[in-house]
Amino acid sequence: MKLLHGGELAEYIKERQARQVRALRQASHVFPKLVIIKSTTASPVVDTYIRMKQRYSQDILIDTQVETLSEADMPTAIQKLNDDLSVHGIIVQLPLGDTSQTDAIVKTIAPGKDIDGLGPQAEYDSATATAINWLLAGYNIELKGKAIAIVGNGRLVGAPLAKLWQASGLAVTVLDESSADIAEIVKKSDIIVSATGVPRLISASMVGPGAVIVDAGTTSENGVIVGDVDPAVRLRDDITITPEKGGVGPLTITALFDNVIRSAQKTTQ
Repeated sequence: MKLLHGGELAEYIKERQARQVRALRQASHVFPKLVIIKSTTASPVVDTYIRMKQRYSQDILIDTQVETLSEADMPTAIQKLNDDLSVHGIIVQLPLGDTSQTDAIVKTIAPGKDIDGLGPQAEYDSATATAINWLLAGYNIELKGKAIAIVGNGRLVGAPLAKLWQASGLAVTVLDESSADIAEIVKKSDIIVSATGVPRLISASMVGPGAVIVDAGTTSENGVIVGDVDPAVRLRDDITITPEKGGVGPLTITALFDNVIRSAQKTTQ
């Protein structure tokens, strides 16, 4: 089994980002700033992800501010942040307590500040989709000519990744809970990206020989964050797979802050 460690690539990119932020602060007097908006009903898992972003931002000297708001108050707050020239990126940490409000709230973010790439007019690609691209490219995994299955069609991973890859002319099959023959299609795929948040969904019998697997699904089970891939899959010696920790996650945060830096750089042009 070969492991795809996102942490190693993230550290390399992080050094470059720190240099870029220093240049912005010193040469241009631009101080990159991110605002994270979270729901008043946010779960402990959401708080964990926010703390990871805060630690990363401190390391590269990006100012990060967290606003805790009800869904009803979010649109007005976002409009003010859209107009605030000192703010370069805005994200709404999902999931919201009232998920029915997600679309309307995300669409309120100005396209030039939508650094999570969630709105329909966002100027930036999804951070998680970018992270998966970086991870596979960093390990020289060729996608052209390969059968690719994306399991899960959510707004954070599946849908934006499918859009990104299909625009590049790749052969992508997107699967969700309504799809027929999921196990059969996955088994015939060279590249498998799973992002459903359903623990142990991808079993060893669903994975063909020599497959490359990116486990981008996360959920909390008994207080522990787990992925979509059954532990038995990791006993196979013929596959390439992300580790249980340190796969896509570290690079997603890195990609997110890359978008903050790009947004800040635009103000100097």
